[in-house]
Amino acid sequence: MDLYIVRHAWAGQFGDPQWPDDRQRPLTEKGKNRFATMAALLAERDVAPTLIATSPMIRCVQTARLLAEGMPSKVEIVMREELLPNGNLKSLLAWTAEEESEHPQVAWVGHAPDVGFMTMALIGASEASLRLAKGAVAAVRFDEKPQLGGGELRWLVTAKMLGC
Repeated sequence: MDLYIVRHAWAGQFGDPQWPDDRQRPLTEKGKNRFATMAALLAERDVAPTLIATSPMIRCVQTARLLAEGMPSKVEIVMREELLPNGNLKSLLAWTAEEESEHPQVAWVGHAPDVGFMTMALIGASEASLRLAKGAVAAVRFDEKPQLGGGELRWLVTAKMLGC
């Protein structure tokens, strides 16, 4: 199974009085355009999740939709509370393992610093940290069912690296 861990794309400024409820803070137009380009480039490189789990916060939902729109085939998007800040990684991982037989490529869309901690825990480095830039994607491969420490970090890419 290939699991793609995605940090949401570029959103409005945290603390902006326009968005008193941070859950409603959307992506910027530049963020939308940049991530849409990135999603298309990833699809050209055989990134093709058929299931995307996303935090219910609007900036993550928008990022998940852009990722899905860039994929070559139909993608199911589901909101998972575990992807909210300080979510339950073990529960998310158990759910993902249940989906593995039907979806060999899955993406999670969440928030920093959680996505970095998740990535490291999946590859067996739970005491380490990893900073994912906005819109960054990490690919973790599992030879068996996905489990903590059972993955291998295959690559990590940012929009800047792809020329977006």
